[in-house]
Amino acid sequence: MADTNKMIINLAVFGRTQSGKSSAGNILLGSTDFYSSLSPGSITKECSLGRSCYLHSFMRRGGQEITLQIQVLDTPGYPHSKLSMEHVKQEVKKALVHHFGQEGLHLALLVQRADVPFFGQEAFNPVQLIQELLGDSWKNYTAVLFTHAEKIEGAGISEDEYLHEASDTLLTLLNSVQQRCHKNTYAME
Repeated sequence: MADTNKMIINLAVFGRTQSGKSSAGNILLGSTDFYSSLSPGSITKECSLGRSCYLHSFMRRGGQEITLQIQVLDTPGYPHSKLSMEHVKQEVKKALVHHFGQEGLHLALLVQRADVPFFGQEAFNPVQLIQELLGDSWKNYTAVLFTHAEKIEGAGISEDEYLHEASDTLLTLLNSVQQRCHKNTYAME
């Protein structure tokens, strides 16, 4: 029987190689569960799960204090410098079932570097992976996280200017996920 005083949020991070998925996962968890570094190739080769500490008294439900825990699934990037799309897809599919099981996935976070243009098939590969894994309703629980936003801010580009100059591909993606996006200004390695 599930503990009704405990809430778990299951989150999976997707994105291209070197987009900052592992760093974003670490920030979300407040930990260093996932290895992250600048590299000429893909670092994450298999999925791994990180868990936050319990956040006691996060909220109240029915007069009872609720404890929150966040689980983050770090996934290999695609395109991957060493793994095929099919291998990455099978790895992520197995990990989603194994780690999230019946509770399911609550949020898919598509990590996109703000300082790298989003267009063409290579940019669209992580979106295609999410669509294939999560089905037609993927848009309902996917958000976009822009990393390396400090580089855009450092160049004096405002958020409005950034979106005005963004590719149609990126704007279409943001519209499809109902503008659910966030920028991360922490330096990512």
